[in-house]
Amino acid sequence: MRIKEIREIGIPLEGRIANAVVNFSEHDVSLVAVISDVQRGGRPVAGLAFNSIGRFAQGGIMRARMIPRVLGAPPDTLLADDGQRFDPARVLAAAMRNEKPGGHGDRAGAAAALELAVWDLNAKLAGEPAHAAIARAYGRDPAPREVDVYAAGGYYYDAGSGHTLGAELRRYRDMGFDAFKIKIGGAPLAQDVARVEEALAVAGDGSRLAADANGRFDLATARRYAQALAPYRLRWLEELGDPLDFRLNRQIAETYEGALATGENLFSLVDAENLAAFGGMRPGRDIFQMDAGLSYGITEYARMLTMLEANGYDRRQAYPHGGHLINLHIAVGLGLGGCEAYPGVFQPVGGYAATCALGGGKVRPSQAPGFGLEEKDELRPAIARILG
Repeated sequence: MRIKEIREIGIPLEGRIANAVVNFSEHDVSLVAVISDVQRGGRPVAGLAFNSIGRFAQGGIMRARMIPRVLGAPPDTLLADDGQRFDPARVLAAAMRNEKPGGHGDRAGAAAALELAVWDLNAKLAGEPAHAAIARAYGRDPAPREVDVYAAGGYYYDAGSGHTLGAELRRYRDMGFDAFKIKIGGAPLAQDVARVEEALAVAGDGSRLAADANGRFDLATARRYAQALAPYRLRWLEELGDPLDFRLNRQIAETYEGALATGENLFSLVDAENLAAFGGMRPGRDIFQMDAGLSYGITEYARMLTMLEANGYDRRQAYPHGGHLINLHIAVGLGLGGCEAYPGVFQPVGGYAATCALGGGKVRPSQAPGFGLEEKDELRPAIARILG
C-alpha cells in the first residue's frame, strides 16, 4: 500500500465580508487529494482535506517542498506498524523533513492539509467516518455523538448591501442554531455595543452570544470594550488583542469576570503551551480555539489537548476555530466542548453538509466515510476538478 500522487488546488472563498482586520474577498484555501494505490469501485481511494478558513492557499509550499518529500519517502515508512493504514504522524514527519524549528505560519497550514487528507484516506480505507477513526486512534469511544455548535457570522458588510445583522442571525436561528458569534472592533465602541444589542434581540441571552475582535485592540481599548460589554454577560469575548500578546490577555482576565477565548492564530504546541503558561487562561472558564487545519493537523492538535489537560484544563474548553466539516469530526472524535459553523459565509468550505443532523444548538456528523466532504454540495465541483 502506498501513496501514488498528491494534488493541490486553490479554491477562492465566496462573498465580500470583512472583520475588524481583514477583508476576506481575496482569501482562498488549499484543497488536497492524497491518492493511494488501493482501488475501490474501479477508482483509487483518495483522501481529501483542506487547510482552514481565514488564511490563504499554500500550494507553493506544498509543491516545492512537502509533496516531493512525502512522495520520495520509502512507502513502508509512511505506514502504521500493522501496514493496514497510513500513519498521519509519519506522513507529517516526512513532509517536515529538513524544516527548522519555529517559523510556523503558513507552513503549519500547508502541512496540516496534507496530514488531514491522510486521516480522510484512512477512514475511507476502513469504511468509517473520520470522527470514528480519530477517536479510535486516541483510545476514545468511536460511537457517533452530537456536540454543541454556534453559528459564526455578524461580519461588517459593505454599505448598501441590504444585509442587516438581525436578519442574518434570524436566518441562522431558522437553520437550527441557538447560539451565535458576531464581530466587533470594526466600528466605534458605541456602534459595536448597538450591534451587540441587536444580536441579543435574536439570541435572547448573553450566554448564547460571543463577540470577536480578531486581535484588533491595544490594552487600553480592550479594557474599554471589556468594561462596556461586561453587563451583557456574553458567552465569551474573543481575541481582544494580538494573538501572541499573552500579557494583554492575562491583564484582561485579571479584571474581566466573563470568559475569554483565543488561540485560533497559534500554530504549534509550543505556542499553545505559552498561552496556557502566560496568558492568564482560567480552568473551567476560558476557551481555547486552536485549529488543526492551521497547526500541522490532528497529530499536533492532539498534543495540545494533552498539554492542556496536564495543566489543569478540560478538553471541553476547546472549541476549534474554522466552522467546517473537518473540525466537526475532530470535535466529535476527540470529545471537545463543541465547534463553530459558518453556515452563511466562506463557501464552498464553510458550514456543514445537509446530511449532518442540526437542531437545538447541537450538530451530529453524517456517517459517510471520511470527513464527508463529498456530501457537501458546494464542494463537489472542486472535488471533481482535483480528482479529474
